[in-house]
Amino acid sequence: MSTISSTAQSSASSTATLTQRLTAAVCASILGACLVYFAGFSHIEAVHNAAHDTRHSSAFPCH
Repeated sequence: MSTISSTAQSSASSTATLTQRLTAAVCASILGACLVYFAGFSHIEAVHNAAHDTRHSSAFPCH
């Protein structure tokens, strides 16, 4: 009977881990989208230029 409870605990543990990973991925995606939106549409010229120069230095096309 200990094998059954051990398997059940293992399943519950991996499900919680999957949920945590999905939550972290969604939060990171939202944060990343907000940062890209902020840098792309910022009226603060220094922020926009820093993002623009970073894209050019990593050979990412932006024009």
